[in-house]
Amino acid sequence: VRIHVLVMLAAQHARAKSSANSRSANQVQGDSGRYQAESEAVFQALLRLNAPLLEEVVFATLDQAFSKGPDPRTCTSLLSALAKRGALTMSLQVLSWHEMKKYELNCYHYNAVIDACARTGSWAQALHLFRYMAHSKVEPNTITFNATISACEKSSKWEQSVHLFQMMAQSTVESNVITFNATVSSMEKGGAWQKALQLFSLALQRNEEVDRISFNAAISACEKGGKWEKALEIFSAMSEMELESNTITLNTLISTCEKG
Repeated sequence: VRIHVLVMLAAQHARAKSSANSRSANQVQGDSGRYQAESEAVFQALLRLNAPLLEEVVFATLDQAFSKGPDPRTCTSLLSALAKRGALTMSLQVLSWHEMKKYELNCYHYNAVIDACARTGSWAQALHLFRYMAHSKVEPNTITFNATISACEKSSKWEQSVHLFQMMAQSTVESNVITFNATVSSMEKGGAWQKALQLFSLALQRNEEVDRISFNAAISACEKGGKWEKALEIFSAMSEMELESNTITLNTLISTCEKG
């Protein structure tokens, strides 16, 4: 009975919110406003569900809200909102509901849930989703790799980050400076400071794209290894590339020199 009441209340609120959003959406040009409004209504309905988050309650709420089936872009917007909230359990339930209903799932849906994993330190779950994409025949993109590497980086799982970095290099998916930074930072945080400096030096030799975050991670790696001279060398290279330092750069540099 409690579950039925919760579902009914959540569904009524979702319909009311959807109606209000529909009126305001008339003022928004393009489809993006409509998808955002639709996902916001469902998002608010889900947030009103009391813990513990029973899967059958979440599923029933989604059934009511998406009686005609969700648009893939609405689902992406919903999952992104849940990820920003750090609502990993609910994100996984929404993903499971889509699979159960055999609705379309693409890399953007998985990317959003992997982002939720990164925000909550759930690196193992992120890797599981990454691998499950292949099982589901969903091709990863640059954001998929970056989000998964970031999830590993935040938990200092540098070996997993490097494996993904290498896998990406062997695939047709292009890496970018975000990929590089997350990998170097993962090594630095995981205690593999020597490998972090090796990768950073290799990037400079190959004239690959680096930015202030790259240099900060490299200087931080020097701090971990007590390599103050190397840190000064990296800081000098940063100045030569006309990259502006920030408080993190200077504080880490000072700390490195003090420890050296």
